[in-house]
Parts: sequence; C-alpha cells; structure tokens
Amino acid sequence: MRGGATLTGPITAAELLDGWFAPGSAVALFVGEFHRAVVGLLAVTTFVRPGAGGPSGRVECCYVEEPARGVGVGSALMEAAVDWCGAAGCADVDALALPGDRATKQRLEAAGFTARLLTLNRRLR
Repeated sequence: MRGGATLTGPITAAELLDGWFAPGSAVALFVGEFHRAVVGLLAVTTFVRPGAGGPSGRVECCYVEEPARGVGVGSALMEAAVDWCGAAGCADVDALALPGDRATKQRLEAAGFTARLLTLNRRLR
C-alpha cells in the first residue's frame, strides 16, 4: 500500500525480532487455523507510550491466506490479540492501516478500533 516502504524501510527478520524483544516489552504470536490447517498469523507486542503511564499494545502484523479470508480467522486472531493485551495490563491497542488499504481499515473498525491520527510525509531527499 502507499507509504509502506517509506514507513518501514528495509528491515531484516533479525532486526524485526530484535525490536519485538526489546527490554521491557512482551510479544505474542497467534496462529489461525481453518479445518486444522494454519492459514493465518498475528504478532502483537507491548510498548510504553511516552507519558501514558502504562503499557500499550501494538499489532505488528496480521495475515490470513486469501482462500481462507471471510470466514472469521482474522477476527479471531484480532480478538485473541486484544484479549492478550488486556491480560498484559495494556490500556489500549494500536494497529496500522496504510493509506489506500480500505479493507484493513474497515476490518479494524469492525473490531472496535478507531482512527486517531493520519500522518502525512513529504520526502526531501
């Protein structure tokens, strides 16, 4: 989607895992199954938002294989992540939807998320 490469930049799997396991954070990985086959995954971490006074959760990635979409796997993964964040003492949970990714935005809104910030970026070099 628009802006994804600018937002994340080039990152290796090792760098991603290092970020997930930063001191003071927690991480959970959920898998979604359909007819006993793994068809989806979701990773969620906790972090401390400056000035928030407690932890927040962040959905780092969520993916469901295309043939298995529309049967509730993604919703179940998101519900599990939100429940896990609540049990971890998080006050809130963030999830990212890139510009132009209307389907993700709509799915997140259906799961109770609300958009609270749109960040625009202009490259100078």
